Amino acid sequence: MGNILLALGVVLLAASALGLWGLHRFSARLARRAEADVPPAGRFVDTPEGRVHLVEAGQGPPLVLIHGLGGQLQHFTYALVERLAGDFHVIVVDRPGSGYSERSADDAGLATQARQIRAAWRALGVERPWLVGHSLGGAVALALAEDYPDEVAGLALLAPLTAQEAEVPPAFRGMAIRSPRWRRIVADTFAAPLGVRYASRLLAAIFAPEPVPADFATRGGGLLAMRPQAFYANSSDLVMLESDLPALIRRYPELRLPVTILFGERDRILDPARHGTAVRGKVPGLSVETLPGAGHMLPLTRPDETAAFIRRVVARACE
Repeated sequence: MGNILLALGVVLLAASALGLWGLHRFSARLARRAEADVPPAGRFVDTPEGRVHLVEAGQGPPLVLIHGLGGQLQHFTYALVERLAGDFHVIVVDRPGSGYSERSADDAGLATQARQIRAAWRALGVERPWLVGHSLGGAVALALAEDYPDEVAGLALLAPLTAQEAEVPPAFRGMAIRSPRWRRIVADTFAAPLGVRYASRLLAAIFAPEPVPADFATRGGGLLAMRPQAFYANSSDLVMLESDLPALIRRYPELRLPVTILFGERDRILDPARHGTAVRGKVPGLSVETLPGAGHMLPLTRPDETAAFIRRVVARACE
């Protein structure tokens, strides 16, 4: 009997190993396909923390655009950049660890990501840009303003993450893996197949109440989020926020530059009241605007209104 149980155990272990290997191979194939369908769109700049992938367009006052969790620079090149390039020198970055940008450590926090983005714009010869941060990119923009107050002209934040969340938004709960080891195992095996299966549902939740663009997977860069390295970086970012956000929030009163927030009235990822109007008493001079009927993905779903907001904020500060 003992030999039978031992043999059965060996068979089950082998079957599990083969299953995981199959998931790993599937994930690797999907990553290659994603990179073939959505190749790098711009150029690479070397920084001490790793290469940064970015796109430049237009001339004028510099704008640095920083995307959110699970995103990449295509969230801005989809529709927003072309609406800004006539008036600004637009620099759109893949946030460190996202898209095609590298980062020096798996657990790179807000300050490290901010430092790497600053190094990228300085390598281009850009001085005192305006920062446009969407969602988590808003927190990175705030970190840049706190750490380098003399090197940032102002902030135009789009549905930014500005407050501690009691719970992870449902659309991102599957990424909340605290153990780096388990995070790596899940990233290399289960994340991609589950991402393919539930992509429509997750994207609908993120874009709600507005529709997901039909070409979001390619033109919007959505396929790149299916890669194992993207899942690992996004999960690391999500866990990192628990420790980094409180320190960021404590320094809000130090800010002495123009800060304006635009929120979609019907944002279902970040509450406009909690992350917008409730922050007024913490950030000196903060102005908050609301876009009726809009959801969370403003750069893709409301590019005209978003571009007008950015122009208005910059022009008002220059009066």
